[in-house]
Amino acid sequence: MLTIDLSGKVILVTGGGTGLGRSMTETFVKCGAQVVICGRRQEVLEKAAAEIGPSVHPIPCDVRSYESVEALMQRILEKLGRLDAVVNNAAGNFLAASETLSPKGFRAVIDIVLMGSFHTSRWAGAYWIEKGLPGHILNIVTTYTETGCAFVLPSAAAKAGVQAMTLSLAYEWAPYNIRVNAIAPGPFPTEGAWSRLMPGQDFEEIYRQRLPTKRYGRHEELGALAAFLLSDLAPYLTGAVIPIDGAERLQGAMFNYLAQVADRETLKAAFAALREATRPQ
Repeated sequence: MLTIDLSGKVILVTGGGTGLGRSMTETFVKCGAQVVICGRRQEVLEKAAAEIGPSVHPIPCDVRSYESVEALMQRILEKLGRLDAVVNNAAGNFLAASETLSPKGFRAVIDIVLMGSFHTSRWAGAYWIEKGLPGHILNIVTTYTETGCAFVLPSAAAKAGVQAMTLSLAYEWAPYNIRVNAIAPGPFPTEGAWSRLMPGQDFEEIYRQRLPTKRYGRHEELGALAAFLLSDLAPYLTGAVIPIDGAERLQGAMFNYLAQVADRETLKAAFAALREATRPQ
């Protein structure tokens, strides 16, 4: 029976202190890796590291800033001596009618998702190429990168950019033995992001009943796929965007259903109430 072995590897997971990033971190550690988790909130990172174990190394970083990413990478090399893979997981998302979007709100998501993924990929790729080392970049995108999606315009635009970057770099960096892949998760409930994307329990149940599997994704399922892609079991796999969504994408973009179950003004009111309820105190 094959097992996934990440022993000796150092993996950076952006946004690794919560949600899917934390779940992937837990899986990587179980497979033997040393994992650096980064994010803007140091207390969140330290809590996750304390709960998961000594193989997790919390280092604060704002991926929107290339200088902050550069400082992070230098600390990783000083502390652990190597970097084998980067998982670009940090993200931002919220529900909004697109005609109500502010430029600031749109830019906030673009800066985290698209610019953040570029900053880490650019630094790591240049480092591996200069040193003649293999490497792997794994981007977390979404199932609506090719179709677009109502009510999450900034996320759709940013994730589509990350998917294009995945395919572009996979081809360009293949001669350097740098693999670049992406995972496109469907609905995986998390304590943070999920609470900002479900206007209420009624909507959540309607959504679940629409799914072909009649269930949401389990975090360990995503973690297992990510660990496989980063392992030595997949040396010829690069330039792939792998959906993990129980076939949900085949019925249409993720949040389009909202336009079918409520009128526009009701949705706007629900989105506003949701933003207020999930606003950091």
